[in-house]
Amino acid sequence: MMMLLLGGAALLVMMGALGMFSRAQVATVKSFGIWVAGIGGLLLAAMLFLTGRGAAAIGALVVLGPLIWSFRGEWAGKVAPKRTAGRAMSRDEAYAVLGLAQGAPRAEVLAAYRRLMRAAHPDQGGSDWLAARINQARDTLV
Repeated sequence: MMMLLLGGAALLVMMGALGMFSRAQVATVKSFGIWVAGIGGLLLAAMLFLTGRGAAAIGALVVLGPLIWSFRGEWAGKVAPKRTAGRAMSRDEAYAVLGLAQGAPRAEVLAAYRRLMRAAHPDQGGSDWLAARINQARDTLV
């Protein structure tokens, strides 16, 4: 009976966590995954050392070390790109953001906008900053 209650509690906790992840931003989920991998790797290495498997513990640290090291910028508080909402975008900059040549027709601007927004939209896992830049470029050119 006790195991059934513990299983039910674990299921409820997992359902709540999945609900929170479904509403979280991609960067938050990525950062959480890095923390889980780092802490889990350290716990794994400690357990392996305590059970007399030092070589396996060192191997686990060697495998997880580069993963953790590659994301050190997130722990160091890496600064996000500057927001440009306060200033107007030049036409040259707008063409560069959309990847178009100077003087591209309106239809080409809109096609490039749609193509880029499919990949950069925040609802598709893209960046809020990049989507705002693409929108600003379209507004400047259209």
